[in-house]
Parts: sequence; C-alpha cells; structure tokens
Amino acid sequence: MANKEQAKEPVSPAKNEQRELDDTKKTTVEGVNQLGQVNIGSLPTESNIYCLTVIGQVEGHMVLPPQNKTTKYEHIIPQLVAIEQNPKIEGVLIILNTVGGDVEAGLAIAEMIATLSKPSVTLVLGGGHSIGVPIAVSAKYSFIAETATMTIHPIRMNGLVIGVPQTFDYLDKMQDRVVRFVTKHSNIAERTFKDLMFKTGELTRDIGTTVIGSDAVKHGLIDAVGGIGEAIIKLQEQIKQWRKQEKE
Repeated sequence: MANKEQAKEPVSPAKNEQRELDDTKKTTVEGVNQLGQVNIGSLPTESNIYCLTVIGQVEGHMVLPPQNKTTKYEHIIPQLVAIEQNPKIEGVLIILNTVGGDVEAGLAIAEMIATLSKPSVTLVLGGGHSIGVPIAVSAKYSFIAETATMTIHPIRMNGLVIGVPQTFDYLDKMQDRVVRFVTKHSNIAERTFKDLMFKTGELTRDIGTTVIGSDAVKHGLIDAVGGIGEAIIKLQEQIKQWRKQEKE
C-alpha cells in the first residue's frame, strides 16, 4: 500500500531568511500603523533601543473624535511593561510632539517612564505642551530641539464644572501633583515653575508661558538642547553604565 503522506520538501536557508525578513517587515509596518512605534534598526536587524512616540493629544478615559491624532494610554502602558520585561531591550527613546491632553493619563505615562529600571531619554520635537511637560522630564535625561516649544499653564477642566469648593480643591490637588512631579524629575525650582505657570500677558487666551528650546534648558526644565543624534549617543552612554551596574 502506497504511503499517501508525501515527504515535505526541505526549505532552503535562503527561503527561511527571506520569510523571516518578510515577517519582520510586516510586524514593523503594523507597529508603525497601529502604535506609531518601531524598534530602532529593526530592519533588517533588531536593536537594543526601543523607540516610543507620544504625539498629537494624549487620550484618557474619553475617546476623542476620529479626526484627532492621539496617543492612547492603553497602548503606551503595555509597551512600557514590555520594555521593562524584555531582556533584549536595554534602553528606551521617547520622542514627543504633543499638545497635551488628559492629565491623569499623562501622569500615568510619566510615572511609568520615571520608574523604568532601564536607561531612558526623552526628546521634545515640535512641542511638548501642557501634560507633555511631565512626560518630557520623566526620563533619566531629556533633550529639546532648538526650535521646539513647551507650554506651561495651570490645570484646566472641560465640560460641566460644578462651582463648589470641592471642585477647586480637587483642581489644586491635581495641579500640585503635576508641580511636584516636574520639580522632582527636573532641575527647575518650584517657585520658577509656578511663576511660569501663572504668568499673565504672554498667552492670548490663557495664563502661562511658552518656553522655546534653550529657554527650557536655562530654566532647568530640560537637561540639554539637542536632536536625535545627541539623544541616541546619550542613551548608549547610559546603557554602558547600566550594563556595568548589572554585572556588579
């Protein structure tokens, strides 16, 4: 009786390599489309640096209109957990170009970045406004492009607001959380940060201040002016130091 099972043809190493490359390309494209992220150098080889982007508006518990470009915290948080757990990832580069957004979602992202055990660097490109400020200072080192801006202003509430003392107490406490986080993770003094936050006459429809590039460094909010090259060099320096500490 003839054996109906046909022997499988052996797959050549070249075909295997091409298949793996195609799978990597597909995964990378899906990652960019869905989450706006990609492992640096993932085509054709993997990298020890993970690139995380915070763009558009930080979306919280309320879903924003589809025409808004958003960063969803339910996407960012699992990525940060994966970064912490994956032994192949030795550092994370966080790139920001955000107008701000939900305060609690932004603080949650900032707290997770700040508590990563691995090296981390943030780079503000374009803008790191409002709740983007805590995220920008949350890494172990921060950069800002020379032309990038950061808007510092008091906490605002949208929608129905009940004008009772409890509402204002809640706003004060939330604002204190932001101030404490920023001053703890940067070199800016609390008095300076509050002065910038409550400055009048600079913003058209609000109180606050917009700082540009070197001004953010001068105030101690950001560590240095630089771009992608400087950010990766600094991250690689952190990784070398982190490796030494891991061996000890």
